[in-house]
Amino acid sequence: MGREAEVDVEPAATSATWDGAARLVIPDVLRGVAIVAMLVAHASAFVPVKPAAAGFLTGNLSEMASPLFALVMGMSAQLVWNRGPRVPVTLLQQTIRGLFLIALGVWMASWGSWVAIVLGHLGVLLIVGAPLLLARTPWVIGVAAVVLVVGDPLVRLARGWAWAYTAPSPLHDLLDWVVMSPNYRLVNLLPFFLVGGLMIRHGLRRDRLLAVIACLAPSAYAVWGITEYLDLLRAQSGDYTDTLRDVGLVLATYVVVVLAATARGGAGRLWSTVFVPFVACGQVALSLYLLHVGLIALWNNAYGRPLENVWLGWLVIVPGMVLIGWLWWRFVGTGPVEWVMGWITGRRKPLLRSR
Repeated sequence: MGREAEVDVEPAATSATWDGAARLVIPDVLRGVAIVAMLVAHASAFVPVKPAAAGFLTGNLSEMASPLFALVMGMSAQLVWNRGPRVPVTLLQQTIRGLFLIALGVWMASWGSWVAIVLGHLGVLLIVGAPLLLARTPWVIGVAAVVLVVGDPLVRLARGWAWAYTAPSPLHDLLDWVVMSPNYRLVNLLPFFLVGGLMIRHGLRRDRLLAVIACLAPSAYAVWGITEYLDLLRAQSGDYTDTLRDVGLVLATYVVVVLAATARGGAGRLWSTVFVPFVACGQVALSLYLLHVGLIALWNNAYGRPLENVWLGWLVIVPGMVLIGWLWWRFVGTGPVEWVMGWITGRRKPLLRSR
């Protein structure tokens, strides 16, 4: 990995963490946006009767969450590589992290919630994606482009594999995580992961590339929107038009967060305040994911999916989880699931905030 992997970031996009170390705000904010989007998407079942505009917004947040998580995972993986050349140790740690996510996802899938669990797919993504970020930038760009192009036909091909639907575990699970799932697939998430790593290499800053991304995002989303509005082609999860919507949503979110995080003066102070709950939720995102799915599973097993609006359930899952995330981050420190993962992988974090 060449020196092009060194990160360049605007001063306003960093902050001091509780241990005094400099930390990038942008990945934390993006991760926070992703988990909040997921909370809104999963809580929407508590409000089955809602205006079309609310349904449209919820649908877009649902579509954005998983590829945005993949983007931030790529950023985090690249930051880990930037810290030093301990390749065998780091690969082992990332593999263990991936296996931990897979095991956690398989366990959570048995709880009986209405949530399509993404952790298994993210675990496979980390195991496959982290070694690819050892390559030089042109190779990473090439791999991302190839996977982006072949994703649509590969997913369509896999949907015709009748034998795969009755394949025994773990083969069926592996095929599901890689290419066959109706919701998330490695082949569709991997380009976002690699692009996240490339963004760290380039630097999270205002420049010409950010302007290009700002133009690309609405253009990609518009292509999906036009095809849907004119009923030219109904997007299916994993096809080109669905990917264009994901690209538009994720890149637009990235541009807004970078512009806000690098703002100066009064605007910078305002955005720093706005970002606090997202930073908090981003740093305990895995714990919040586990907690809210557990609560949904308890409700679903007891009462089933609501047929009428249950606003209390929505309030518990969305603002309730955000409040819990902020309180834990503010007064305790590391999320409990994040702490366990750090302990298992040998990258331990103190559970309690130092005073």
